[in-house]
Amino acid sequence: MPSAPQSPNTARPEGEPSIRSGHITEYTFRAISAWPVLATCLALVLAGAWLFYLAGHPPILSPALPVVGIACFLLTFFLLKGLIILQPNEAAVCLLFGKYKGTLTQAGFCWLNPFYTRQKLSLRLKTQETGPLKVNDAVGNPVEIGAVIIWRVAQAARATLEVDNYGLYVSAQSETALRLLASRHPYDPTEQQDAQPTTGTGTGTGTGTGTGIPAPADALSSITLRDGSDVLASILLQELQLRMAPVGIDMVEARISHLAYAPEIAGAMLRKQAASAVIAARRVITQGAVSIIDDALADLEARMGHQLEPQQRAAMISNLLVVLIGDREATPTVNTGL
Repeated sequence: MPSAPQSPNTARPEGEPSIRSGHITEYTFRAISAWPVLATCLALVLAGAWLFYLAGHPPILSPALPVVGIACFLLTFFLLKGLIILQPNEAAVCLLFGKYKGTLTQAGFCWLNPFYTRQKLSLRLKTQETGPLKVNDAVGNPVEIGAVIIWRVAQAARATLEVDNYGLYVSAQSETALRLLASRHPYDPTEQQDAQPTTGTGTGTGTGTGTGIPAPADALSSITLRDGSDVLASILLQELQLRMAPVGIDMVEARISHLAYAPEIAGAMLRKQAASAVIAARRVITQGAVSIIDDALADLEARMGHQLEPQQRAAMISNLLVVLIGDREATPTVNTGL
């Protein structure tokens, strides 16, 4: 079994090495129960008190009795320093004179080497809210986006020794990943269509962003921030897992909790969305009217037994469109005498 480098005179506690990342390899070991040590401390206290009692009452058996009593009390204090209580889902990273010795995850009342420097940390799930952040989406529109991150410390030694403050590290990396996610995707399909590359005869190929800011064509994604919540959550979670794995942080879940246009453009974008909805509704109505007209003309030609002249067909289509759509000013009526 592989082990971390150690000095010849220092024995490492038995444990199982985990995946190496950076310079820290996590080891877990089991501590001994604290109850026998506590009983020993009680016995030493009683022995020291008895020795002091004998030294204060003649005849004195030996002048060394007070010294031995003091030694008993000092040994008691030394042993008591090694006592530690761990709650469930709690760990203690142990260092010996600046060298990592192992991680204790055994819940209960335990005893460790009193020379160990111990740092406790929680392994429980933590919920953290990131944002709302103001960031430009893939087409340059300012949006506000926020996310809820659920994470936990998976390897206590790496979380403690690889970074100075793993809580601040999670906050910073979560914000960075969320900003990166928002910058790679457009807010909605309407903005995505406006930003697609267009080809002109005199200017070549260019990409517009709807705000006058050029954007590369490969930066646009078919997934929008508004409609791709599950897919975006999966992308965000994978990005965070890659960032947190080297420091022993396990990302459990990441969800977008807030998404909206920035206040300065929210009104204009809402009007644009309303106009797009009206256009889409009229497009559906027009397509339905054309389908009805085609069926009506086909039925009329079947009853007449011959095909209509192109001029007559065009006139009838124009008249029927006026009747069905109700837009007589936009579509003039042609009188064919039929």
